[in-house]
Amino acid sequence: MNRRAIALILASLVLAGCGSWQRVGSDTQVSPEETLTQLFDMPSVYRRLGRIAAGAPLPFVGTVAFAAGPGDSVKAMVGLSIENRALVFQREGQGFVARYRVEISFQQPGRPSVEVGRDEEVRVASFRETMRNDESILFQQVFHLLPGPYHVIVSLRDRASPAQNRAEGDFVAPVFGPATTSAPLLVYQVTGREEAGQQLAVVLNPRGTVAYGGDTLLAYVEGYGFSRQQDVPFEIVNDQDSVVYQGALRFQGVRPVESQIIRLAPDSQPLGELRVRVGVAPHQRETSAIVSFSQAWVVTNYDEMLSLLRYFGHDNLLSGLRKAAPADRPKLWREFWVATDPNRSTPENEALDNYFQRIAIANARFRDEGVSGWRTDRGEVLISLGDPDEVYDASPTSQGRVIRWVYANLRLTLFFQDESGFGRFRLLPTSRAEFERVLNRVRRQSS
Repeated sequence: MNRRAIALILASLVLAGCGSWQRVGSDTQVSPEETLTQLFDMPSVYRRLGRIAAGAPLPFVGTVAFAAGPGDSVKAMVGLSIENRALVFQREGQGFVARYRVEISFQQPGRPSVEVGRDEEVRVASFRETMRNDESILFQQVFHLLPGPYHVIVSLRDRASPAQNRAEGDFVAPVFGPATTSAPLLVYQVTGREEAGQQLAVVLNPRGTVAYGGDTLLAYVEGYGFSRQQDVPFEIVNDQDSVVYQGALRFQGVRPVESQIIRLAPDSQPLGELRVRVGVAPHQRETSAIVSFSQAWVVTNYDEMLSLLRYFGHDNLLSGLRKAAPADRPKLWREFWVATDPNRSTPENEALDNYFQRIAIANARFRDEGVSGWRTDRGEVLISLGDPDEVYDASPTSQGRVIRWVYANLRLTLFFQDESGFGRFRLLPTSRAEFERVLNRVRRQSS
């Protein structure tokens, strides 16, 4: 079965139920424009998706998911996504260990809060693993609540450093009446249930992010108290609220709890935010996900990604991506990812991560030239070669202010001149030629 032609595969998890789907239109795949601010302010992106999210100094992303509990109760599951590099690791024995504490509080006016605090540790075998910047740590906690609105506060503290952070959000624990469903739960793994009193064995996907052309996104749905066989509609909509896919979940009506999964293949989904909606009003429930070029940095526009990679090198591969037909882009992107990955034993692409980190530095450092820092000449050089060994800011001259950068190991000296006097520094023509000569040499040596 061709994954491009069949973009959405519906499979039952526990029961032998079946589902159906059909594609709705082909002109609704509108990719949103993501700004660089969003690219490097991931907490704001995830908060917009309904997540709990915090940035520096101890970043994390959290989700709160609900399912039916015994009687009138609700199971609330809090999942956190943390990067290894956010924590301080210490050598212990043959490996490294990091320890952290999570405190979670569900609050309602006039009622005692429901709180949990847990101390956890992470052990890795090598120093390289301590620097992973993908979703390398997953934390989960289950609560038993009564239906109703809650203010949720999550605090994270690194026990080996002063770093700590906190995020909060408002959520509603719903009533799961007969012939209703849960909202889609975005998961990595799950084992369905037959009764609400059973434990829900699930590994949540807190970010709800899937890499373009990468793994399949799983949306788990439970149906409650169906008295007969019934098809419940679902749809996938993009950030323009246009329906991209629609289908139906078939519940047989033979058990108190029935389980199904919607599988979203990212190589056939539009880039950007997607909302998975199940059911019809007033019982419709939805969850937001996002298809991005990477889980480590949220970029959801194809042309924008290629523009950002203008200083990355690998021009032949990028040229192929620019010319690619939309149907070929996911496959070619994965090939580009593998070809440029210096360490294929890790899930992240360290070269791309380092590149985007330099873009962030350039944006923060060179703010006063009228364009984004990464688009300036100094930004181009920093992104391409890294920080210089020496920076000398000369006194104003009749020809304008001059800045000198020295790369000792590369035997390279560059001069940037502000001829206008407005702080817009440009590489002198001779420095531009020398920079490009050295850059070509560096790229040949690293290929």
